[in-house]
Amino acid sequence: LVSSVAARHLARRVAAGSALARRTFASVDQYDDFGKHVFTGKVADEYLKKQGSSGDILKDPSWVENDADTVAAAVLDWATDNGANVFCHWFQPMAASGVRHGLSGQVQNMMMKFNSDMEPVYDFKGKTLVKGETDGSSYPNGGLRATHRAGGYLAVDTSSPIFLRGDTIFIPSAFVSYYGAALDEKTPLLRANAAVNKQGVRLLKHLGLDLSGEWGKGIRSNIGLEQEIFLIPREAYYKRPDLQMTGRTVIGKDAPRGQEMCDHYMAPLSSATPALACMQEIQDEAWKMGIPLKTRHREVAPNQFEFAPLYGYNTTQIDQNLMVMQIIEEVAPRHGLTALLQEKPFNDVNGSGKHNNWSLATADGIQLLDPKDINTATGNEYAFPVIMAAVVAAVDEHGDLMRMAISSPGNDFRLGACEAPPAIVSTYLGDDMTFYLEHFKDGKGKGEYVPGVKTLDLGTREVLPLQVPAEDRNRTSPFPYGGSRFEFRAVGSAQNVSMVNTCLNTMVAEKFKEFADRIDAGENAVDIAREALNKHWRVIYNGDNYCEEAQEELTNRGIWRIDSGVEAIHTLTSEKNVKLFEKMGVLTKEECEAREAVLHDHYTGTVEMEALSLVDMINQHIIPSCKKSGVGNVSDLESAVKTIKDAMAGIHGAETSYAKAQLARVLRLETMVDIRAVCDAIEEVVPASDWTLATYKELLFLDSHMDAPATEEIYED
Repeated sequence: LVSSVAARHLARRVAAGSALARRTFASVDQYDDFGKHVFTGKVADEYLKKQGSSGDILKDPSWVENDADTVAAAVLDWATDNGANVFCHWFQPMAASGVRHGLSGQVQNMMMKFNSDMEPVYDFKGKTLVKGETDGSSYPNGGLRATHRAGGYLAVDTSSPIFLRGDTIFIPSAFVSYYGAALDEKTPLLRANAAVNKQGVRLLKHLGLDLSGEWGKGIRSNIGLEQEIFLIPREAYYKRPDLQMTGRTVIGKDAPRGQEMCDHYMAPLSSATPALACMQEIQDEAWKMGIPLKTRHREVAPNQFEFAPLYGYNTTQIDQNLMVMQIIEEVAPRHGLTALLQEKPFNDVNGSGKHNNWSLATADGIQLLDPKDINTATGNEYAFPVIMAAVVAAVDEHGDLMRMAISSPGNDFRLGACEAPPAIVSTYLGDDMTFYLEHFKDGKGKGEYVPGVKTLDLGTREVLPLQVPAEDRNRTSPFPYGGSRFEFRAVGSAQNVSMVNTCLNTMVAEKFKEFADRIDAGENAVDIAREALNKHWRVIYNGDNYCEEAQEELTNRGIWRIDSGVEAIHTLTSEKNVKLFEKMGVLTKEECEAREAVLHDHYTGTVEMEALSLVDMINQHIIPSCKKSGVGNVSDLESAVKTIKDAMAGIHGAETSYAKAQLARVLRLETMVDIRAVCDAIEEVVPASDWTLATYKELLFLDSHMDAPATEEIYED
């Protein structure tokens, strides 16, 4: 699919016979295309009215049973009007990060059949829309289905709208086995959403806000996802087998320049390279699909960039983020670039994250984590501290699950490296709120929490004094409070964040349930909250989490610290966590065990691809370069290849997924790190004319190594 911007550029080039860029001044007209390729709101209402209905029916999931044919007919009209005649049930297999393009699964079918005269006619019925079946045999399942029981069943997710791209409509769906076991990332998230809604409604009723009644008046989990990426020259990418196969450089000497001067962070997006045009086209494609990809900017590392959308419901935001990742990877090559989504593509410069901004709100927008909002809605000045006590208790008790949820392979190299918080799970509340909650828990203070502000006077006439929040940002905290939301900062850029939000919602739902059960039994909500804060106060830390002394202090407090991602994954099947997921109806014991196996296999598979890429690069590039230039110790390199192969044989011989992953982690973080040092030292002395791999200097500096196509800027009214 070529975006409208790209199409205009192409048409202008064809007409003029040369490479001319066309730009127009901003106007409200540019917003007209927003959401035209997503079946919701005004778009859905227009087409449903043609079927004698309206967009209101989509607000209740019962349309799947009562109005499926009506919706299908409207979707078919909308699709064909926009040039689409293909549909698919679009789902999210497990263990996709870093390897599966788009992190999704789909089988695309034409919306057609042959009539009695053997003529093709459109065909898309309600039963086709709401349910699908596919072969689930080759998706990671962790033993949830046997080879001779390969059926995979797809059911439309009514919480996330159908969207269109190119000639295809995509139907967001849940993916389960014949026996109903979750084979995907979405099903557990939907269950966790149901749990936090059910238990949150119970607690809020006790606090003074009754949300019971008709469907849709409950609690929603909203998120905002900040997507970091690298954009590198595609020509150089083709000279890096490790980037092509794994998305990460397993060797590479540092360039003379890195991020020491902080000169890349939020610097101008230069039109002298293809990066800006690439980002504009990505935004243009996302815009039509109803994805408000509002923010773009340079990040800290050279060639690192970020997109950020507006906030929204978690299932929709996750679906949109997966499409944004796919669009990024597909648009970049049109501009002579390659997009890297992996968490740590390059050594000694920052890696990429996907900050997961998480909050809870009622369906009509009352924010549970905003003190004024929730206290006013409940008429209860203690509603906010009670809710905060539940969240703090959940973080302290289930920090291991939070660590498990971010254990993507790429995060091995990123956590605690001054670019992401360490693997010690604490929360930052700020001195202002901490002071209030400390007095609240000790029974010393009265009244509601009112966030403070302060005035900055710059001492100038031209810049007037301005008000700012009393609390600064704490980017070193894994889970800082940011005013009506928490920001889970340690999430990896290549991840599908469904498991992250499944864990957050499940563990908070459990605390809401615990509080509500005790209130039902006659206890006072304030007393329960005070007890919880006193018990879990240790998890609150407002200082510098990068500081080694602070990390030692937090470790001594006894809060969750799991340095190894492999060991963090293993906590998924601990007795505590299995009990939590089963009690809240999110995952069964068998589903927990399957997910652990899948995640460990994913880790091991990632390491194996990296190890084999390193072997190929040594044999096919580094050794020949050494021999040609007459420098470097070839025998050391040959010995390194044997060491890697022996380690891989040991991994293959291990009996369990867990044991394989443990050995793979040693190979990756110890053996391969040592071998990398040998290779990087050789790169330092081999003449550039004899070195056949693209260097960090060539990969990381678009501004000095790549030009945008020659253009003529023509501005039109």
